[in-house]
Amino acid sequence: MPITTTEVLDCLRKMAAVIHENKEHLTELDAAIGDADHGINMDRGFQTVLKKMPSVEDKDAGTILKTAGMALVSSVGGAGGPLYGTAFMQAGMALAGKYELETEDILAALDAALKGVVMRGKANLGDKTMVDAITPAVAAMREALTNGADTANALKEATAAAEKGMKDTIPMLAKKGRASYLGERSIGHQDPGATSSYLLLRVMAEVAQGKA
Repeated sequence: MPITTTEVLDCLRKMAAVIHENKEHLTELDAAIGDADHGINMDRGFQTVLKKMPSVEDKDAGTILKTAGMALVSSVGGAGGPLYGTAFMQAGMALAGKYELETEDILAALDAALKGVVMRGKANLGDKTMVDAITPAVAAMREALTNGADTANALKEATAAAEKGMKDTIPMLAKKGRASYLGERSIGHQDPGATSSYLLLRVMAEVAQGKA
């Protein structure tokens, strides 16, 4: 069964809730290698997204995600706003005009989001950023889809890969962002952007699982 725009809206509301619940945890992670504001900024951004949702309840999935992206750009401070905003806007562009999403559509949206983040942040796999969670997630979802998985199981595989990617940032030397200024002192800390990316992917998997 395809994912409807109603479920896309539900997913965004649940994303806002999980970011709010993990606000302090994300900020603690960022305190070790950044500006100690990732959780606070992301929470502010997703609360802004919530305020925009009533205006797009009858719109297509692409419009919903582009609206969310613009809300994040306008309200999230630091690098998170442009990066997450670009991710959601690029995903929205991939879903333009769609009211029902098949597994292939969701993969296309995630792939577009990843490419947007890489384009905006100029980060590569292994640089200790959100790219380290999203890249393996997209690869795992593509493989699951090739193997005939449905949306719920494909996103479950993507989330597991994102979790591993997130944990794999711990021993990495940061090469991008504020954390890169710390040099070797960035080693031993989990990247907050990879963590928030994992949390958002986990919500997507949970919404799809509830649909299954």
